[in-house]
Amino acid sequence: MAEPKNDDFLDDITEAEAEELSTQTEEYDDAALELDSLRAERDELKDRFMRALADAENSRKRGDKARREAEQYGGSKLARDMLPVYDNMKRAIEAASEEQREVSAALIEGVELTMRALRGVFEKHGMKVITPEVGDRFDPQVHEAMFEAPVPGTKAGDIIQVSAEGFMLHDRLLRPAQVGVSSTPAS
Repeated sequence: MAEPKNDDFLDDITEAEAEELSTQTEEYDDAALELDSLRAERDELKDRFMRALADAENSRKRGDKARREAEQYGGSKLARDMLPVYDNMKRAIEAASEEQREVSAALIEGVELTMRALRGVFEKHGMKVITPEVGDRFDPQVHEAMFEAPVPGTKAGDIIQVSAEGFMLHDRLLRPAQVGVSSTPAS
């Protein structure tokens, strides 16, 4: 027996059935279009969500970094303002002669103790003293050349005088050590 062809099948359906079939096909196409639209909207919302999540994570990281920096370096202005006090106390101790030390021993000792306490506070808060010595090499990362002078027996770039100590706050330069540098040319 011969199988009916598709064309024969279409001939056998009524016009009402054909209309219903057409309506169902249109509804199916509409549903497929709506499903595609919903998928596109879902993908867009997922992308926006992922971007918002990444932005929130980046903001958290920036906030953590800013908090850490504020903890470490927030007092740098106060620390800088305290450096002249340190310098003046150091000069006062160095200026006292042996005779003055004998006469005013308690006063000198008090100033020295205050100086040690100040250095202790500096160290507690991450400040380190940069103390170059005469004869060390000039390092522009931590030294500031206040003058250059030719000094016999030295090489160009050697430190010949220390005017003021420098300071680091954790890993940042708070104030460079102020030094005089030899300009004697190499022989």
